[in-house]
Order: sequence, then structure tokens, then C-alpha cells
Amino acid sequence: MKSAKLLLLAGDFVEDYEIMVPFQALQMVGHKVDAVCPGKKKGEQVRTAIHDFEGDQTYSEKRGHNFTLNATFDEIDAKDYDALVVPGGRAPEYLRLNAKVLDIVRHFDRAGKPIAALCHGPQLLAAAGILKGRKLNAYPACAPEVELAGGTFVPLDFFDATVDGKLVTGPAWTAHPAWLAKFLDVLEAHLTA
Repeated sequence: MKSAKLLLLAGDFVEDYEIMVPFQALQMVGHKVDAVCPGKKKGEQVRTAIHDFEGDQTYSEKRGHNFTLNATFDEIDAKDYDALVVPGGRAPEYLRLNAKVLDIVRHFDRAGKPIAALCHGPQLLAAAGILKGRKLNAYPACAPEVELAGGTFVPLDFFDATVDGKLVTGPAWTAHPAWLAKFLDVLEAHLTA
């Protein structure tokens, strides 16, 4: 597969596995991944949260690792990237209030570039107004936001992912194998088109 340049949007209390695993796995297969956060520079860190499924009515949350950003948000240009990765956790709920973040998401959609969003990541896509007519998955508690934004929520097993065109989504970190495999397929098709 041709090497791609990927943009990963982060923020404090992004879900630990949902940033760490794609960041490392996508680099492992040869892609360049720039992890950025509004208001932060290369070398600074975001704190992560660990979401776990322990039998409660919703996930539990614990403090995770510090994740070091490898690019500066104010210096990136979305046009320089082949695809967008949006992890979940609590970060999407406030990142969606940032106009530049929403413009970045809209750029990838308008340009027909692949977007991979997991768990609460589709909150950013809903806020950017790009879900109308799309079929996608997210953490089940985000289903009302998907539907209100004009998308169709596709219920999935927690270990599965779904693809609608160049949009790849899944319910949580439990879906990493399926979500990353489907994203790599979509990315490869995009790069060789």
C-alpha cells in the first residue's frame, strides 16, 4: 500500500485506546500520522481517559495516559492530508465547539477523503453537518445525535464496524480490528483511485 499522510484530531480526555492504538497501528503499516489538538503544540500532551465496560448501564471512566502530540494544530493545513481519524472519548463533545475543527472535518468530506470516526467521534461529524443521508455507527448513546444530524444509525455488535462510501465508523475501541481493517481498505482504494 502507498504511504498516506493522516490527520488525527485529539483533545484532553480522548479515549486512551482510541488514540493510542490507531496512532501506533497506522504508523506500523507505513502511514504518517499527525496527532494535533487545538490550542496545543507539537511535544505538548493531552490527557486520556480509559472507558471500560464493567456491567454498568454505561461505560466507566478512569484516568489514562498522557499522549504526546507530534504536530502543532495551528500549523496544519487539511489539504496536506489524505484522510482524517477521529477517536472518541470526551474530547469530541467540546472539540465540536471549535470552528476550525469543524472546517477541517468539512474539508475532508467535501474533498471526498476517507474519514474514520470511532465511538463519540461522530459527534464532530454531526456538528460539522456532514451526516445527512449517511449510514454510520457510533457509541450507542450518540445514536440520537446521528439521527438528528440526518444520518441513519446502524446498530452493530461492539466488535464490528461499518463503511458508507469513504466514512468508516464503529462503536468503541472493542471494534479496533474491524474498524482499522475497513479503514485501511477504504484508504487503499482512495490512494489508488
